[in-house]
Amino acid sequence: MSVRKMIGLHPKVAGHVNEPLALAAKHAMYCALFTTSCADACSAEGASAKGEAASGIAGDMSQCIRTCMDCSDVCTAAAKVATRMTGDDDAMVRATLTACIEACMICAAECDKHDHEHCRLCATMCRECADDCREALATLH
Repeated sequence: MSVRKMIGLHPKVAGHVNEPLALAAKHAMYCALFTTSCADACSAEGASAKGEAASGIAGDMSQCIRTCMDCSDVCTAAAKVATRMTGDDDAMVRATLTACIEACMICAAECDKHDHEHCRLCATMCRECADDCREALATLH
């Protein structure tokens, strides 16, 4: 399945898809999944490091968990707003993409503080998402 194809089927779009915006929406959804998974893995890392039950959340990972969860929510919102084609609201799309860039950069910086492979992958995905959102911003009026 293709996000680009789905957007292209919208009557207003008539096949003329803003490719950078479609890619930003797609990668924002990926980023939402990566950050959710990272938050979940961080909660398990903290628990196992302290010898607690898997449901425990270690204090040293709590900021990373919170940041990943917040980033996931912002990325999800950006993806949804970026795929809506009815009406013209470049100002809203611009604001949402800008928030996504900021959230991704904050999350990447937080994940960089931790020596876990899932944090490294999450930080990489966040930076890629931010780059895609920047490219999409450049295409808006």
